[in-house]
Amino acid sequence: MEYTVRIERIFDHADDVRSIFLRAVGQPIPQFLPGMFVSIKMPLVDGERVRPYTLASLPDDGEPHEIVFNLVPNGPGAAWLFARRVADELRLTGPYGAFTFTGTPAANLVFIAEDTAIAPIRPMIRRALTASSDNHVELLYGADRRDHLLYLSEFEALSARHSRFQVTTLVIERGREALYARLAEEARQRWIESDAERSRHFYICGVGAGVFGLRDLLRRAGYERRAVHYEKW
Repeated sequence: MEYTVRIERIFDHADDVRSIFLRAVGQPIPQFLPGMFVSIKMPLVDGERVRPYTLASLPDDGEPHEIVFNLVPNGPGAAWLFARRVADELRLTGPYGAFTFTGTPAANLVFIAEDTAIAPIRPMIRRALTASSDNHVELLYGADRRDHLLYLSEFEALSARHSRFQVTTLVIERGREALYARLAEEARQRWIESDAERSRHFYICGVGAGVFGLRDLLRRAGYERRAVHYEKW
């Protein structure tokens, strides 16, 4: 089913990263799980295109729903979305997705993300911290620029409020390959070499083959396949 939403608010995290907040016009977007995305229909010059955008807000928050995206070089879809203004209307379908957080496993949780791939991770963390559990929750978050570490003040406030939540950030300016090499090294030191525990659950989201590298590193170290959840953009 197709839904119409109106842009209620725009927030720029950086010169090339934006959040837009969407409120339904008529039929509301159905209930969704943390991690799901919507597909936005874009009337581009060469025809209509459909692009997926993860819902960065927690379902429990209700409307307006937030999506966050970056201005991809030579990306006509991102350029079109960046040109939208408050009160503009968008057409979308969804929500969709298998990379979701349905509840808190009986295990410690580790979330790993880069740049705007924090979008599905953010509501997952918030949901995990609202659960009546004493499981430890960790976020390893990397970016190429400090202003690409989105929602950082929010995560720091959550960490101050929840002693079981730890945040580690990395800024690596030498490209995505170098960033994933550092993320992999951190993962090896923290969750492979530091102890023999293999009951943790991981949720990994990012761009490119580095996501598969992190997945394979953890699984080869003895973590169960079903405990390493991932999504490659």
